[in-house]
Amino acid sequence: MKPNYLILFSALFMAGTVNAQSTLKGTVYESGKSTRMPNVFIRDDNNKKQITITDDKGNFSINVETGHTLIFESPGYVSDTLYVTNLAPKRVEMVTKTIALRQVEVTSTRQSFDAHREYPEIYTKSKVYPLSPSSWFSKDARDARRLKKYFKHEEEERHVDEVFNVTYVESLVPLRGQELENFMTLYRPTYAFLKNNNGQSLTVYINDSYKKFMTLPADKRTLPKLTNTGVKLSDQ
Repeated sequence: MKPNYLILFSALFMAGTVNAQSTLKGTVYESGKSTRMPNVFIRDDNNKKQITITDDKGNFSINVETGHTLIFESPGYVSDTLYVTNLAPKRVEMVTKTIALRQVEVTSTRQSFDAHREYPEIYTKSKVYPLSPSSWFSKDARDARRLKKYFKHEEEERHVDEVFNVTYVESLVPLRGQELENFMTLYRPTYAFLKNNNGQSLTVYINDSYKKFMTLPADKRTLPKLTNTGVKLSDQ
C-alpha cells in the first residue's frame, strides 16, 4: 500500500506545482520612466475568463499558460501585447499616445460595452456575504471589486464618447483639426453632468465652453502633458 500512497502524493504535489507555476507576475511602467502604472487592464487574449488589473504600485498577477498572449490597456496609452514564452516576472512598458478623438456618429451601430454580459463572473465574485469571510478578504474577491469599479468607469467614459462626439461638437463650434481636439479634451464633460442634464443643457455648455476657450492665451489652448492620474479603484 505504501507505494500507492507515494504515487498519489507525488501526483498531487506535481498538480499543485503546475497550478502554482501558471501564475505570471510583473509590473507595468510608463515607457522610459520609473513611473509605475496603476489600474492597467490586463486580459488573456486566449482565455476570456483570465483578466486582472494592476494595483496601486503597478503590480499584477494573472493565471496564464505559455503560448498565450496578454493584452495591456490603459486610457491615453498604446495598447501593448505580451506573448508569454515563460513565467518569469515581467516588466511591461506602455507608450503614451497622441490623444486622438474617437469620432462616434449619431447613427453609429457600434455595440456598447456590456461588462455584465462579457464578464459575469466578476460580478459574482465581487458580492459580499456577511457570513463568508472569503468574500470580504480573499484576493479574488478584492480584485473582482476593483475590476467592477473599472468596468463602471469604462462604461461611463464610453457614454461620454457617444454623446460628446466630433460630429455633434463640430455642428456647434467652428473649430477643426488639432484645435477641435484640444477643445474637446480640455472641456470634456463628466458622466455625472451628462446624466443629470438634457441635450439643450449640453448645447449651452459647449457654446459657453467655446467662448472660454477662445479667451485663453494661445499656450493655454494646447493639451497639457499627459500624466497617469486615472481613477483610483479601491477594493472597498
